[in-house]
Amino acid sequence: MTDPEPQSSSRPEGSGEAGKPGFTGAFTDDAPWTVDPATMTWRAGIDDLRRRTSRRVPQLIAPRRLPPGRRALAVVSRIVPAVAGWYFVERRRAPGTPPSREGLSRRLRIAFQELGPTYIKLGQIISAGEGIFPPEVVREFRLLRDRVPAEPFPAVARIVEEDLGRPIGDVFSFFATHPIAAASIAQVHAATLRTGEEVVVKVQRPGVATLVRHDIETMSWIAPHLVGRIPIAALANPPALVELFASTIVEELDFRLEAQNMLDIAEVLAGAGASMGNVRPLIVPRPHPELVTRRILVMERIDGLAWDDTDAIRAAGIDTEAVLKAGVIALIEGAMFHGVFHGDLHGGNLVVRANGQVALLDFGITGRLDEPHRLAYLRLMMAATVNDIHGQVEAVRDAGALPAGVDVDAVIADLGLDRPPLDPTTMTSEEMTSELRAIGKALLSYGARMPKELMLIIKNLLFLDASIAALAPEIDILAEVADIATYFTQHHGARIARDVGRDPREAALDLQGVRASLGIVDERESLSYRELLERRAVIRRRFAEGARRRHRLFGRH
Repeated sequence: MTDPEPQSSSRPEGSGEAGKPGFTGAFTDDAPWTVDPATMTWRAGIDDLRRRTSRRVPQLIAPRRLPPGRRALAVVSRIVPAVAGWYFVERRRAPGTPPSREGLSRRLRIAFQELGPTYIKLGQIISAGEGIFPPEVVREFRLLRDRVPAEPFPAVARIVEEDLGRPIGDVFSFFATHPIAAASIAQVHAATLRTGEEVVVKVQRPGVATLVRHDIETMSWIAPHLVGRIPIAALANPPALVELFASTIVEELDFRLEAQNMLDIAEVLAGAGASMGNVRPLIVPRPHPELVTRRILVMERIDGLAWDDTDAIRAAGIDTEAVLKAGVIALIEGAMFHGVFHGDLHGGNLVVRANGQVALLDFGITGRLDEPHRLAYLRLMMAATVNDIHGQVEAVRDAGALPAGVDVDAVIADLGLDRPPLDPTTMTSEEMTSELRAIGKALLSYGARMPKELMLIIKNLLFLDASIAALAPEIDILAEVADIATYFTQHHGARIARDVGRDPREAALDLQGVRASLGIVDERESLSYRELLERRAVIRRRFAEGARRRHRLFGRH
């Protein structure tokens, strides 16, 4: 076969991004090709492309009085029976209990699976939301992560050849007919370029863009009718969830944007200060300089251990505590100082290499903060380190979670933020339920909402929190918080002072707010993660016992 594979640029890595001197990225040490953003042909007009894509979201989620066409009927025919079946079976048998929520979760998961790629993707996002969604929902929707059938290879090959404009054999000497991963929007195949580099090829499913557009319009029509009717979210209502989903998935449908996300995250991580010896703690695969289109993304192949394979990670002698700390610091640095961060951390998107490096995968969902919101989150972090309640609520307001003209002092009073912290392990189920209801009612009365970026940050932090249980259960939570705060003070103190007018080097760290957020009412200086898990277990048991008690008393009425 002839070999018309385009040659990568011979300019040295770091030769500069368009208008930026010295581009440097957090990549592997052995470069399969040079990364020079200025010469990557697929980047032409990338900023305009991102703006045009973002402008589509309000149109897709605009309120509608009538259902948007035939697809709406198909969706309603799956969702309504699922909710009705739960309402007349599990809800009546055990209202408000985990078995009731399990029944609803199972019925919705089956409906989502039958509705296809868009709803499977929504379910996968929900499955990564531990702490945002009820545990029964998260557990059930995790089944959607590996329940997506692959597209037949002829359909994959047709898309590859259409987008690259030549036969697949002219570009690849090997292309696996079976994918190594099949997700809702795309699937990934192992391949080898004619020039010898081992790569993975992400290929968009045929027709998925049109289906997604119709499905978002349908979701936007259905979501307002679900408000207050089904207990699917603790911190996000259905319309907010649809808005978050729409704003993320429309970017996922153009792989040129994902490839640019890879470059942006790699540049941020190149300056990340959390290190593990002489290696970068977090790395990104290199996107190919030319083989990127709307539906095709060719990237460097990075192999390693699955994030969830804790036994193998420990057997490899990897410092799991260092890995976790690097992840937390990188997330905070990216959001607070660069306004960009990986928005979808979960076990399937992380690979641990033998040298302890963690490779981030799948950059379809990437959080981006404009300057006002970046500064708001930075102020929130700084106010939290000195237990400044007023400053924290102001920052949350400026981040978009509360209306601009809200009375901050009234919010603090109504939420009880000026009261001594409560220890939930000493409260009854009824007391905890009453307290949560009061907080929820107060938040709703102020028009509180969960901004997309805040939801992504919280979701990532909750994932890292859950990872501690497997990778480092004995770490001292309070000591780690103090250590990370000290890192930011030492490495970014001048930048923080310049950005928000508060110099962390001149303020004493106050962990009282951290203790309060964990329900700790004493002045203890240490708290192992295992102890924290035990406290959470007590709280869950209290809630479960209370739900069973209420069911015995009122379930038949």
